[in-house]
Amino acid sequence: MESNKLAMNSSGDNGAPDVADSYVSVVEIRRRFAFALSAMYRAEVPLYQQMVTAIAAENGAVQDSIRQSVDAQKAEPIEMHGAIRLGLPSELAVIRRLFTVMGMFPVGYYDLSVADLPVHSTAFRPISQAVLEQSPFRMFVSLLRLELIESVEHRKQAEEILARREIFSESLLTEISNFEQQGGLTQAQAEVFIDEALAVFRWHSEATVSQSVYQQFKAIHPLIADIVCFSRPHINHLAPQVVDIDCCHRALGDQGFVMKQSIEGSPKRKCSILLRQTAFMAVNESVLFPEVFGSDNTRAISGQHMARFGEIEQRGMALTPKGRALYDSLLNAAERRVKSHSESGDKTSDGSSILADVFSEFPDDLQQLRVLKLGYFRYSLKDQSKPVVDIDQGVANRDVIATPILYEDFLPVSAAGIFRSNLKDIEELPELSMAAAGGSQSVFEQALGRSVIDPFHWYDRQQQASIALCLSHD
Repeated sequence: MESNKLAMNSSGDNGAPDVADSYVSVVEIRRRFAFALSAMYRAEVPLYQQMVTAIAAENGAVQDSIRQSVDAQKAEPIEMHGAIRLGLPSELAVIRRLFTVMGMFPVGYYDLSVADLPVHSTAFRPISQAVLEQSPFRMFVSLLRLELIESVEHRKQAEEILARREIFSESLLTEISNFEQQGGLTQAQAEVFIDEALAVFRWHSEATVSQSVYQQFKAIHPLIADIVCFSRPHINHLAPQVVDIDCCHRALGDQGFVMKQSIEGSPKRKCSILLRQTAFMAVNESVLFPEVFGSDNTRAISGQHMARFGEIEQRGMALTPKGRALYDSLLNAAERRVKSHSESGDKTSDGSSILADVFSEFPDDLQQLRVLKLGYFRYSLKDQSKPVVDIDQGVANRDVIATPILYEDFLPVSAAGIFRSNLKDIEELPELSMAAAGGSQSVFEQALGRSVIDPFHWYDRQQQASIALCLSHD
């Protein structure tokens, strides 16, 4: 459960808290961590700071907002999520414990092998609606699937390199254990935890392998090189939420940002659905590679690595399984039409116009979306003194207000689209076999140490709980 206790400073002589109220709330720990992570990333990637400044101006110019937290933060966009990539199951097991300290739990399983990416993922986020509204930050975490490396030699080499690194400090592990044993962290413990957790995601410009080894892994797949060849799983992007992603995408392009060609997700609609994302392309960064000359003469030579970028997102309503099936089928149909037009040399229609045409089949009216059960809604009584016995009739009579439930999760196709846009010549990579591809949720959950939460069940519970409150109201 997520605690909302206020932070206090009292503690016993041995540093352990006297009472539970001396613990810092998980909400506060997450908020402090997200703020520190943002400050670190803005300093590490100056172009990201420029992007945040630019979209703050765009957000402020738009009158309509999607959610109150964004509306209140127009002058300074808040990061809604970040993303990291891990190398070993043991790392995933510890990262789960780390995010538990922040009140974040694994929701959803994402198989990115569908887009030829050798990872599968989950998203750590709060699971209380009230807490999400207080601090919505979440982390998309991917785990390398070593079995997708066809070469046995390279697979073993990657395993050996990853086994030599330790991404979690002893101090961090101690504070995680303190949280698990005490049920919380004191102010002093929380400060150590945040500092040490931040170090897990910090950029290190020194690779752990020679440039030739790095190039070998990059030739297999750039994501493998990014995961295997560095001492820590540096954050690869942060994503603030924007009010109008189409306006921001154009504005950033006009200001000279090298943007992803198109926005991932549905076309622009009156009723926003699921998640739309875009990003500026990953920046080239200087990296030092250790090289051995002679028997014991080691020095570093300079090189380049490209992995980190800036993303923006706009969230709409969560869709039911029926709605999601329609969404996926239309997205696939649009992709097939774009591919067909490209192969035939037809330049009369671009991808965005094809997408808009195909998605015209998806209802763009809240009442239709609700009646057809394509989206999830939260229900509330207009007049608390006027009870209802039937939700649909109550909505028809305008005694019940139906509000779309915001989508809080991710989409494998969109995530893969963002990742792929930052990989060069991925179609020509010869040594990555997708023969073993396909979802491996059970394997992922075994490494995680628990099952992931089904997002559809989560949204359905939100909807059903609101219905129950309306019907039970005296």
